Amino acid sequence: MFTQKIILASQSPRRKQLLEWAEIDFDVIVSATDESFPPGISFDETAIYIARNKALAVVETSGDQLPVLAADTIVVCDETVIGKPVDRVDAIRILKQLSGKQHKVITGVVILDKGRELCFADTTLVDFHPLTDEQVAYYVDHYKPYDKAGAYAIQEWIGVTGIKSIHGDFYNVMGLPVSRVIQQLNML
Repeated sequence: MFTQKIILASQSPRRKQLLEWAEIDFDVIVSATDESFPPGISFDETAIYIARNKALAVVETSGDQLPVLAADTIVVCDETVIGKPVDRVDAIRILKQLSGKQHKVITGVVILDKGRELCFADTTLVDFHPLTDEQVAYYVDHYKPYDKAGAYAIQEWIGVTGIKSIHGDFYNVMGLPVSRVIQQLNML
């Protein structure tokens, strides 16, 4: 068990829920950050780079009193990073791209505590069944996945009906590999 209070540098309701399930005491503090990344870095480094920027932005505004946990999840399909959809058309395009294929969900995690940094990336492989146009449109219109990398949430309808298999941490696909985060927090 980890009993120290932390700051979650994320507005993701899924990350908040996962920490609540793990019974971690936390406050949410978010600072706006740029989610772009330099070209030429690996996919793991990309997720960690964005998470680090989120953590550093919160430390700058809130100080370094409590450990700060930040995460960023990216989806990689056909060796391309797929971000959050900008609108309905983009969400449909993304889901059609993922249909019938395997993709990677990579979450970069950064924990900052009094000048110390712990970081890692966790990867889960997700295989989608082929999705029909009707399934894709139904999901986008009913669940509006515009705040989700890859335009889907595994815990919603599309995950229940469209995912063939996953290889790795289910919770990583939700946005935070909680058990690994707890292991890292216990190293503080």
